[in-house]
Amino acid sequence: MRDTLSTKLLTYGLLSLFVFMVAVPLYWMVTTAIKTNKELYEEFSYVPRKVTMENFVRVIVREELLTNIRNSFSVAMSTTIFTVIVSAMAAFSIVRYRYPGRDWIGRVILFKYLLPSAMLFIPLYVIVTALGLGNTQLGLMLTYLTFTIPFCTWMLMGYFRGMPIELEEQAMVDGCTKIGALLRILLPLSAPGLVASAIFSFTLAWNEFLLALVITMDQSTMTVPIKLTMMVVGDQYIWGQLMAGAVLASIPVAVLYFIGQRYVVQGLAAGAVKS
Repeated sequence: MRDTLSTKLLTYGLLSLFVFMVAVPLYWMVTTAIKTNKELYEEFSYVPRKVTMENFVRVIVREELLTNIRNSFSVAMSTTIFTVIVSAMAAFSIVRYRYPGRDWIGRVILFKYLLPSAMLFIPLYVIVTALGLGNTQLGLMLTYLTFTIPFCTWMLMGYFRGMPIELEEQAMVDGCTKIGALLRILLPLSAPGLVASAIFSFTLAWNEFLLALVITMDQSTMTVPIKLTMMVVGDQYIWGQLMAGAVLASIPVAVLYFIGQRYVVQGLAAGAVKS
């Protein structure tokens, strides 16, 4: 009994510590965004004495941050849709088909995901420029696929391995082809894995900085992470506006995780166990 109580206390204690570590930066970001400049730089306080939306108005009107949010959303959503389609087909092929080099393809996919973007941004920039896609959202999306597809393919491989092959065999007995069994049986049953892959793909594309910094060059194509860094001029940090921009940039991803949190947990658990 004491061991059970001690375990519960330790568990809740660690969870409380984790929540505190996550909540404090979020609280600091939001409170900084709604403070006046006087309170930020002259009369510091942990709790805002006067709430103001001035910082949000400035980043929306003066900095045109909504344009950058739209750019990020367009690139991230396009990347996610294409990634999920290609990754599902690739994972199904590696898991279910038998052909020479199949195991090596899976290892190469994982190795590619582990490569840091710093090693690839120069050749990717050269390729995108040669294709005439420099400073375009399409060019940025194509570069994002180089790390979202390997990640989601590896994740879905683990998920598909956990699906009984008898389901496909029964579907093929009823007249389905291999692809038909994938589309009608496996993909609907794999919704948690697909949603988890989509959310992580969207997050990776939304938060990416290095490739966006190299490929995008003006306000019409610049994504949110780049725009926020451009708001820092020299050694001047306008914290109120920076935090207001960070709050606005966090909303789409937070909403996405809130909607799909159940699927994320299920998809990650299944992929981790069966990989």
